[in-house]
Amino acid sequence: MTNTVLREVLPTPEVLRPWVAGIGSVSVAAGQAEPYVHVPDTATKVVLRVGADGRRSVLVVGPQARASYHLTKRFASCVEVRLAPGTARPLLGVPAVELMGRAVRLDELPAGAARRLADELRRLDPDEAVGHLTEVLPERLATAADRSRTELVRAGVDALSSRIGRVPGPVTEVAREFAVSERQLRNLFAEGVGLSPKHYARVDRVRTVLRRAGSVAWAELAAATGYYDQAHMTSDFRTLMGVPPRSYFTGRLPEATPCAMPRRAS
Repeated sequence: MTNTVLREVLPTPEVLRPWVAGIGSVSVAAGQAEPYVHVPDTATKVVLRVGADGRRSVLVVGPQARASYHLTKRFASCVEVRLAPGTARPLLGVPAVELMGRAVRLDELPAGAARRLADELRRLDPDEAVGHLTEVLPERLATAADRSRTELVRAGVDALSSRIGRVPGPVTEVAREFAVSERQLRNLFAEGVGLSPKHYARVDRVRTVLRRAGSVAWAELAAATGYYDQAHMTSDFRTLMGVPPRSYFTGRLPEATPCAMPRRAS
């Protein structure tokens, strides 16, 4: 049986945009022949998952510094809500760094707000989840979030993100621009993003290569995304993705591992 992975970008309601970076749906067919790829990601995500048996689970998936490759034998569909920088702590009650590299059941986080949200979402069909979040999140986050810290971490994220025609400056310059120390900037990123500023910039740069590959020559892409040269880009890509760019884009991927759902703590 061939692999079928269906992805769809869903519209983000205007009222959620201060807190949500994007919403998408993913369906993975049973018996897939090719691995399902989790690329490195700087975002924390709340995921409502429905299995082949109809059971719902609500997960929180933290930032992921390296790619992982999985095979699954069961059908699953998900709605993924990508939280904007600075949203994890006021919404989930934990700093983003505590979720780094983890996928846990939302109701197992210690904060009552997280358990409440898990209970609400678990009762809904995926196509009802966004409507519910639109109703409850803005009010809850307006009172829980420290707006000044949120604005500062988002400004730092913007400054360290790759743009076409603009290469982010060093972390020292970004800290100086916002009149904070490098230590303060690292603390802000740990709480609001889950990665250090340098690691955030590294992951974001590889994600830019993933998005723009094929549109320009490799050497030109390396220069446009701030690498010293193509060899530097290839080395960084291999470290985070497990294979060099040419191998990845021709389907020569690392060995996949079974996809395991996090289990409820006993």
